[in-house]
Amino acid sequence: MDRTADTREVDATAPRTTDPEPVLRAESVGVERGGRRVLDGVTLSVPGDARLLIRGPSGAGKTTLFRVLGLLEPPTTGEVYVEGEPTSSLREGDRAAVRRETVGIVFQDFQLVPDLTARENAALPQEHVRGDRDPAWLDELFDRLDIAGLAGQYPATLSGGERQRVAIARALANRPAVVLADEPTGQLDPDTAARTLDLLFEAREATGTALVVVSHDRSLVDRFEDRVRLVDGRLDRSTDGGRPG
Repeated sequence: MDRTADTREVDATAPRTTDPEPVLRAESVGVERGGRRVLDGVTLSVPGDARLLIRGPSGAGKTTLFRVLGLLEPPTTGEVYVEGEPTSSLREGDRAAVRRETVGIVFQDFQLVPDLTARENAALPQEHVRGDRDPAWLDELFDRLDIAGLAGQYPATLSGGERQRVAIARALANRPAVVLADEPTGQLDPDTAARTLDLLFEAREATGTALVVVSHDRSLVDRFEDRVRLVDGRLDRSTDGGRPG
């Protein structure tokens, strides 16, 4: 579906009275490393119907924000809430459980296990969740992502675009409330990147999950209704009067 016409630059800190409750929220998040402030007072709200692009130049802190939102790294200051619950005081095992059941993650370098097949990689999140596994859902995901014929192949035999789609299937395996993707098109040629993004959007629509993409790729701007820009570790909304770019 073409939503280019209604793209908008958003103030993610403003109240969204008509939107669903946020599934993910960062409040005054800061991260320090080696005396350097990598993130500085980031406040961001992701409602359940979001399709959000976090953009900015290399070195702006995007990957750090991705890791903090994905509960891969705790903030130095501030708090991250998942479905309204604070997470910074959770033990690592509990944080991992939230990631498995509520937050799907697509890494920039895919992070597929080389000695597992594509299907086995995608099924990993279902290995440690409460309740029954759902192989039929994985079959549907592989069909939707056009990789059903690759289920028995190993990552080394797959192209970059195919590995990316397996990573997307893995992120959606447990029908998470939100999917975070770090530079999902960064290692792909333009045609493959566009198709992969289409498939990610289609899978997102099928699951009803919120989607947050972190990227410096300016070609993605018009594909997202909601956009925020990260500059020097801070969200910057003062430079373009609401126009993309």
